[in-house]
Amino acid sequence: MTIKEISQEFDLTKDTIRYWEKEKLIPPVKRDENGYRVYDQYEENWVFYIKVLRKAGMSVKQLKYFVNIYQVGSSSDKRKSLLTDQRDQLKKRMIDIQKTINYLNYKIDHFDDHLLTFEKEKLVYERSTEI
Repeated sequence: MTIKEISQEFDLTKDTIRYWEKEKLIPPVKRDENGYRVYDQYEENWVFYIKVLRKAGMSVKQLKYFVNIYQVGSSSDKRKSLLTDQRDQLKKRMIDIQKTINYLNYKIDHFDDHLLTFEKEKLVYERSTEI
């Protein structure tokens, strides 16, 4: 696959893919006789994997560490721990987002009611932990 095809497949800019390669988040990509990148299944899998981890909120610095310990064959426990930590952070963000959605739903549902005092609004927000 070409970089254009990869960028379309994963809805990424070509610059993002080049940056990930430069930062060694994906392995070096083979080049054809004209110097154009040619992605095989291995590199394509890495692009997918890095995209998912970025969407999960993992920073480039964390990704570099993760890829490095993967490439040097470090303990799978370290890699699993990084993924578990990221998942836990993502779950916390989901709870925070759901609380905010619940609060906004409450505000919309009671928009025409009298204005709530700050204390009552805070209580509504704090109680809105249902997902």
